[in-house]
Amino acid sequence: MKPHSEWHRKADGLASRCKTCRAAAAPALHLLRKYGLTEVERDELIASQGGVCCICLSAPATHVDHCHKTGRVRGVLCFNCNSGLGLLRDDPEAMYRAADYLEGNAWKPTLVAPGVYQLPS
Repeated sequence: MKPHSEWHRKADGLASRCKTCRAAAAPALHLLRKYGLTEVERDELIASQGGVCCICLSAPATHVDHCHKTGRVRGVLCFNCNSGLGLLRDDPEAMYRAADYLEGNAWKPTLVAPGVYQLPS
């Protein structure tokens, strides 16, 4: 028996589960509702990746990554890599340009002589 303060109130009375039980079930319900995955399936995905993010290969895999167009789950990533994909809007061309930029191969003119610039080929 728990006091009424341990239950969420609804228009027609009290919720069917206490606040503690509802909070414990929330992550599992979120996984199932948003990605169609159970916690066991997510854990199997993480294990198949060796427990690390598929992109950086160093941080723990904790965030389910999915295609925003199809909803298909691609894998489990770390927070930073998952956020990076989202901020680049899952656009492969933008990611290629970002990689070129990091490698110093960005499309920027190079000063060859005073007033003379050369574009990369």
